[in-house]
Amino acid sequence: MTDDLDDAFRTANRLRIAAFLSGCDEAEFRAVQDYCDLSPSNLSKNIAALEELDYVAVRKGHVGKTPRTWLALTDKGRKALAAHLAALQNIAATAARHA
Repeated sequence: MTDDLDDAFRTANRLRIAAFLSGCDEAEFRAVQDYCDLSPSNLSKNIAALEELDYVAVRKGHVGKTPRTWLALTDKGRKALAAHLAALQNIAATAARHA
């Protein structure tokens, strides 16, 4: 059933961001940007949308004198991503049965 699909992950960029963050405790903004091949502004917009849903936590700090931003998938975000992926797997399984 598609009821478990989460609108937050309907864009490939947000799904890619969440999937990347699911594999680590925390990632530096630039690492996520490079992996997802996004501009800083595009990543920022997508992170803001996920942060508004409490799916991503943003932590700011410094390494030496250089400002840095770290991103982490929250527990709520991990659960939402898992439910979304399970719904996608169910859709794929249904399609395979009817192929």
